[in-house]
Amino acid sequence: MKENNAKKILVLNGPNLNLLGRREPGIYGTETMDECMRRLRERYPDVEFDYYQSNVEGELINRLHEAGFSYDGIVLNAGAYTHTSVAIYDAIQAIDTPVVEVHISNIFSREAFRHRSLITSACVGVISGFGLDSYRLAVEAILAL
Repeated sequence: MKENNAKKILVLNGPNLNLLGRREPGIYGTETMDECMRRLRERYPDVEFDYYQSNVEGELINRLHEAGFSYDGIVLNAGAYTHTSVAIYDAIQAIDTPVVEVHISNIFSREAFRHRSLITSACVGVISGFGLDSYRLAVEAILAL
């Protein structure tokens, strides 16, 4: 539960994001998610962060359900499921917690199939193209709600 009325935010990453720092560094950079989470925790000491990553769609949905009624916000990078998952869209629609969709790369400057997000309309906003700083921008957006 929340300590000292701290905001509670879940950072939730989808498929292949466990490879950050090694996967296509020209697109995703060389920083790992552990480094990104360390920076977030340092910058926002009054925020209680949880982090979860899975390559399995159902596990992401389960985590949305678990956090969706008790957290102050969810930062979601659904990876490739962004473009394919009606089930993740439905999970976001079913919960009370606001979700900010995040992309490390600018999905609109990439392959055409990445230009369409099935989850955007269920989210309170979208941040795309600012590298791992997209996560910080999403946290700022949640804190401003």
